[in-house]
Amino acid sequence: MPSSVIRRFDYDPDRRRLSVTFTSGDAYDYEDVPPEVAAGIAAAASRGRYFSDCIRDRFAFRRRPRLD
Repeated sequence: MPSSVIRRFDYDPDRRRLSVTFTSGDAYDYEDVPPEVAAGIAAAASRGRYFSDCIRDRFAFRRRPRLD
C-alpha cells in the first residue's frame, strides 16, 4: 500500500539494516533492526504509523544524503 510519509524502504537482513526514504527526501539507515520489525513495515496498513510506533526512537540511525 502506498504511504503518504514513506517513499521507499529496503531491508538488508545480513546487516540488519533498514533503509527508509521519506517523501520529504530525507533518508535514514536504522541499525540492528530485527527481521520481524522489517517484515512489519512491509505488511502494515499504515507504514507511517508503524514507523512511528515501532521504529522511530527505538533503533540507532544515521542520516543519508537527501534525494531531491
